[in-house]
Amino acid sequence: MPKARSAKGKPKGLVPCGKVDKLSASGRKGELTMRYSTGAIILHWTIAILIALNYIGAWSAEDLPAAEKAYAMAGHKAFGVTILLLTVLRIVWRLTHRPPPLSPTLKTWEAGLAKAVHSLFYVVMVAVPLMGWATHSAASGGKPVNAFGLFAYPGLPLDQSKTNAELFAEVHEVMATVMLALIALHVLGALKHQFLDRDGGMRRMWFGKGQVPKD
Repeated sequence: MPKARSAKGKPKGLVPCGKVDKLSASGRKGELTMRYSTGAIILHWTIAILIALNYIGAWSAEDLPAAEKAYAMAGHKAFGVTILLLTVLRIVWRLTHRPPPLSPTLKTWEAGLAKAVHSLFYVVMVAVPLMGWATHSAASGGKPVNAFGLFAYPGLPLDQSKTNAELFAEVHEVMATVMLALIALHVLGALKHQFLDRDGGMRRMWFGKGQVPKD
């Protein structure tokens, strides 16, 4: 039996390809991907770069002479406080700007894992630099953190205490290790969705074409 046709002579129920591209959020080839807002993308990559630099700086400083190590760790502390403040801004941005929905291609366990990792990231991105800041403050009696000679972040209001400084430093290191594990999970997940699932997952956190959810 011939298919019913609309007034314009086109089969009913079919949508022009151009409209499919605009309506899709799955990330398949030829379709637009729902992406994060520009502000979220800038904050994401700025924080990611600073975190990477801070890990490299801390690892590199371990075998340096005392004077050079102190100089390197001063930069590490300044980067840490900056990361903390940017993370707070990122959380505020997240609460006031709707993120894109998860890809419909995700399995239930993948969606649950993605949400858990994302939430834990916010916890450690606050906890790691905060514990580092507390370590400096307890060791120095609340002295400011020099930010590359440009200005100074105030120290936390803590009395000088070697015991507390060592405690904060231990928590700082443990949380930093947890962060490394989360980074590994995050990167592996992104690579899986980009190259195995090919659902355009990495395009969600990059500039360019894509739909941004309206608030």
